[in-house]
Amino acid sequence: MARKHSKHGSYDPPQSDEVPAAVPACWLCGRPTGKTIVWHHPVPKSRGGRDVVPMHPICQQTVTATFTNSELERYGTDVDQLLANPAVRKFVDWVAKKDPDFSAATTKKQR
Repeated sequence: MARKHSKHGSYDPPQSDEVPAAVPACWLCGRPTGKTIVWHHPVPKSRGGRDVVPMHPICQQTVTATFTNSELERYGTDVDQLLANPAVRKFVDWVAKKDPDFSAATTKKQR
C-alpha cells in the first residue's frame, strides 16, 4: 500500500520555465480552440480515416450535420471544399465573432 506522506518531508515538483503549449486552431473556422477540444476525423473512421484534427464542438457538430460520411470521405482533409458549401460558409462567418467556448444548438442532419 502506498504511503500518504513521505518520511523525508514534502515533495516539491520541479519548477520549469517552459512556455505552455500553443492553443491549436480549429480546423474548420481557424479560431483558437477553447477549453473543450474535439479531435475530429476528417475522413470518418468507418471509411478508413486515421488522422485527427482539433475542432470546436460546435464546428464538429455542423460538419457532421451537413455532410454524409461518404461526402466527408471524398473531401478528405481539404477544408476548402467543405467551406465551399454555402451552409458551412454561412456558419463559419457567423461563428467567427464568437467566444472560443461558445456553444449553441445546431440543426439536425438534412437527409
